[in-house]
Amino acid sequence: MLDSPSLSDDDLLRLIASGDERAFLEFYRRHQGAVFRFALQMSGKKEVAEEVTQDVFMQVMESAKKYDPKRGSAAAYLYGIGRNFVRRCLEREKPYLTVLDDPDNERSDQIADGRDLMAELALNERIESLRKAVLALPPAYREVVVLCDLHELDYAEAAGVLGCALGTIRSRLHRARALLLEKMRAAERLAV
Repeated sequence: MLDSPSLSDDDLLRLIASGDERAFLEFYRRHQGAVFRFALQMSGKKEVAEEVTQDVFMQVMESAKKYDPKRGSAAAYLYGIGRNFVRRCLEREKPYLTVLDDPDNERSDQIADGRDLMAELALNERIESLRKAVLALPPAYREVVVLCDLHELDYAEAAGVLGCALGTIRSRLHRARALLLEKMRAAERLAV
């Protein structure tokens, strides 16, 4: 009997490699949301995120035997697969900027009673400006921001996902944050 909550992701991947469907379902349950958010943050399109999420887990079923925990965490393994699928999808379609639909954030539709409406609107504008700024970053910078700042991977895990040196992650993240700050300041100047 599969006692899934007590199994690590590494254990689940080993079971998936041996064909255990319940292990796959548990692994999917644990990680589907994070993979979807990653793909959405990288592409800016809900349709791409849905397609990538499906493709990532199909790939996990097919290639779980290739997973090596010595090379990185299960999350890094998933983000690496997801990164490749996002790139393929964006190469097929002309990339464009769009407002990110955040299914977990309905704050703009449901402003709580007693809150300052103007403060809420200003916060929503800043969040939207930041989303657009992240999507406008060059892909190499956007990847490190999404992995390190939004998905909280450490630099070593991000380096494993992206297949580059730790120093490269640090420099890309530094440059990406500087570009984001520059874009946010420009947006604030335009808003005034």
